[in-house]
Amino acid sequence: MPITDTAETVISAFDNVPDFAKGMVRDVRIRWALEEIGRDYAVQNLDAFKPKPDGYRDWQPYGQVPAFADGDMRLFESGAILLYLGEQDERLLPHDPDIRWSAITWTIAALNSVEPSLMQIVNLDFFLAGQPWAREARPAMLELARGKLKSTEKALGEREWFAGPFTIADIMMTSVLRNVDHTDLLDGFPALGAFKARAEARPAFQRALADQMAGYREPA
Repeated sequence: MPITDTAETVISAFDNVPDFAKGMVRDVRIRWALEEIGRDYAVQNLDAFKPKPDGYRDWQPYGQVPAFADGDMRLFESGAILLYLGEQDERLLPHDPDIRWSAITWTIAALNSVEPSLMQIVNLDFFLAGQPWAREARPAMLELARGKLKSTEKALGEREWFAGPFTIADIMMTSVLRNVDHTDLLDGFPALGAFKARAEARPAFQRALADQMAGYREPA
């Protein structure tokens, strides 16, 4: 539980990815939210190295994961899926308007203000590592990322979670920060590091990560 082959809720995931991507693919964000609310789901596995099945791009136009189905409702993009799940369960997105809109704001901030700068580092370190200019570009990208992290840490302050109680904002922000687990970037931001550690210690995250990792097979 909650992975159940007959569940009405379905997410897509990769079962074959490079080693550096294991545990990082974005379906873990949705698995985590579903674990937090104890909602059963089924997984449609895809091979990241092969063309997508016929019709998949009608569900996910970019051929990525996760795609999400809940009966007749079909969605893509992890942020949209988290908002959809939050609409259905206030353990993810409380009804109180102040908390609710704070959580929505921080969910979008994680995606739009923080993740792009961190993904530049991921791109340089993995996807573009063979390019002769990648090493030269990295210091500037690190400085940009540090600026975003400094602002994020200052906004978090001494709070445990970004919107008050634990919400989808914390799922998203933690997932975004995990992108740079292969670096020591967060060492300079102890409050963000502690926030991330709290979130990753949650049993729901541990189950979600374990289930994602268990679904990987050896690359062909």
